[in-house]
Amino acid sequence: MTIDTLETKSPESKPAAEAADFSAVMEITNRPPIIFSRGEGSWLWDTGGRRYLDFIQGWAVNCLGHCPPVVARVLAEQSAQLINCSPAFYSAPMVDYSAALARASGLQRCFLANSGAEANEGAVKLARKWGAMHRGGAYEIITIEHGFHGRTLAMMSASGKTEWDALFEPKVQGFPRVPLNDLDAAAAAITDKTVAIMLEPIQGESGVWPATDTYLQGLRALTESHGILLILDEVQTGMARTGAMFGFEHSGIRADIMTLGKGIGAGAPMAALLAREAVSCFEPGDQGGTFNGNALMAAVGLAVLEALSAPGFLDRVNAASRHLRQGLEALSKTHGLGAVRGKGLLLALDLGTRTDAAKIVERGLANGLLLNGPRADSLRFMPALNVSDAEIDEMLAILDKVLA
Repeated sequence: MTIDTLETKSPESKPAAEAADFSAVMEITNRPPIIFSRGEGSWLWDTGGRRYLDFIQGWAVNCLGHCPPVVARVLAEQSAQLINCSPAFYSAPMVDYSAALARASGLQRCFLANSGAEANEGAVKLARKWGAMHRGGAYEIITIEHGFHGRTLAMMSASGKTEWDALFEPKVQGFPRVPLNDLDAAAAAITDKTVAIMLEPIQGESGVWPATDTYLQGLRALTESHGILLILDEVQTGMARTGAMFGFEHSGIRADIMTLGKGIGAGAPMAALLAREAVSCFEPGDQGGTFNGNALMAAVGLAVLEALSAPGFLDRVNAASRHLRQGLEALSKTHGLGAVRGKGLLLALDLGTRTDAAKIVERGLANGLLLNGPRADSLRFMPALNVSDAEIDEMLAILDKVLA
């Protein structure tokens, strides 16, 4: 069987979306002409009946795979009781889930949001409010080159994607950037206007580049010595993605403010902003949102956290990580590629001198495999955290053919 005839659909399947009209959908990305209609675990099916092995999972969103039964059950049960009573009131799921996240993270206060970008906006607002109260009006937040914090105007300003530098001017001010893993550069950037340093433990969108444990430990010491805050954007690295519940655990530090998203809802749209008690200085009216902390999403979040905290779950994530890493390293050796980067089930394969990631992704799709190429020279792997070894092996076999 050749790569172009690799069997990924049943004989009776029909061409996907052959008569679909996509014209009403606003173009914000280059989507293939496929319409997905069903998902289960590591697999998606399109409207033509063809199935695809998904190693993107909504960009690390579907931590338990597509349509996990626990999420379907909680959505049905909670939606029959209470969906949203307004963030002006408490609901039992909001209270219970906030407490559970606080216990798990070691941070004392939790604000439930709808997206990672929204949570990061809240983190910046909280830090600036704290700076106004405790650091003479300091407002600048040092961020990292090639970092990614979301697509709101402020978060695009805070991110370090060079292709955004000329977009949507004027940018929101107050986000000086320094290189990743350069502690001296971070120290030199601190002024009397600095209120915080903000970064991802692993830069996912730029190609899975980890902050070293030594660097994170140095940043924690640096921020403490200067009396400023450390903000960790764990939207992609949190919720067991790196083999620990939170990415910061690998370095043994703890932030003053942390944000979560993506896998926090196993596919349901939600996020969270967490902070130490001493930093939680919002007053009524400073922060809010119509759907924030709604009972439906909070109930899902609590169920997902319980699933990720189950005995043996993290052990399985790390075992799958080793299996995937070893397979990618073998492919790299076979095809003369580069190193494997990342932790847990957030990994990247450096393509070495090749710059055809987009073509590899395209050929993978044609052969029933969903991959992500964050850069021309890298592939990123974000499978479900409960992916099986057999599914990893199947992905590696398809990728081997595609690379050839």
